[in-house]
Parts: sequence; structure tokens; C-alpha cells
Amino acid sequence: MAGTKVGGMAAAATNKKKYGPDFYARIGAKGGKLGKTGGFAAGDAGRERARTYGAVGGRISRRTKKNA
Repeated sequence: MAGTKVGGMAAAATNKKKYGPDFYARIGAKGGKLGKTGGFAAGDAGRERARTYGAVGGRISRRTKKNA
């Protein structure tokens, strides 16, 4: 049943039985605590910088130019 919804639910039940009902909360917390950089929009002017460069990228067309 690997790769199916039922198989995933069975695996989750097994993990909770073996490692405790808070298994997924604990591994999620570990991942969150490991992050150090904060992402592109982190820092003083990060949100504004992300907005600015996102707009620049949005203006770049990937379509070829048509001859009038």
C-alpha cells in the first residue's frame, strides 16, 4: 500500500504508536529550530526588497518577441 492515502495513514498510526502522539509536532519543531538564515525577506528592509525584486521578475517576459 505504499504511496496511497491508506498507506500513509497506516504509517502515521505506526509512527504515533512507536514514538508517541506528538511525533509529528516534535520533528516539525526540530526542523523549525534548525533554520538560521530567515529567508529572503528577513532583515531590516527585507520585505520591501522582496517586493521590489519580485516585481522586477514579474515584468520579465518569457515569451519571444513578435515582429509587429
